[in-house]
Amino acid sequence: MVEFMRLRARHWSRTAFAMAILFAAMAVGSRIVLGVWPFDGSLEISVLCVLVGAYFHIAGRWRAAALPDPAVLLNQAFDLATSGRIDDAVALLTRAIRQSPHLWQALQYRGELYLVQQNFAAAARDFSEAIRLAPQEQHLYSLRERANGPAGAA
Repeated sequence: MVEFMRLRARHWSRTAFAMAILFAAMAVGSRIVLGVWPFDGSLEISVLCVLVGAYFHIAGRWRAAALPDPAVLLNQAFDLATSGRIDDAVALLTRAIRQSPHLWQALQYRGELYLVQQNFAAAARDFSEAIRLAPQEQHLYSLRERANGPAGAA
């Protein structure tokens, strides 16, 4: 979602800059070719488009820097889990999944932590979602079988 918003801001920034060039070119071109300024407000509109383009350019960069990289969150969750703070690691992985819903590795790792906590239903849900996102990853199927196995059915 964040990447989509960043790309959208970049798109609007480029569009605003293109419109600024267009309006400025219309004013300058008509002055050179016709010798008059037939588009009275075109320079003002051009400046306004430059300002809007600058806003979207900065907003797109700020959004990207404001949220941590999902890989960093995965590493932090791994560190938390190895230090025994599994609940904190699960919360951090949940945040990473909300930030990047297509990050199947976070779903896999959270499912593995649910297995450690013997929360088999939640583990099976996470593995099933990870399989939906990455069906070519064969190890996810065996993890889901482990979650649905005899201990998971009990």
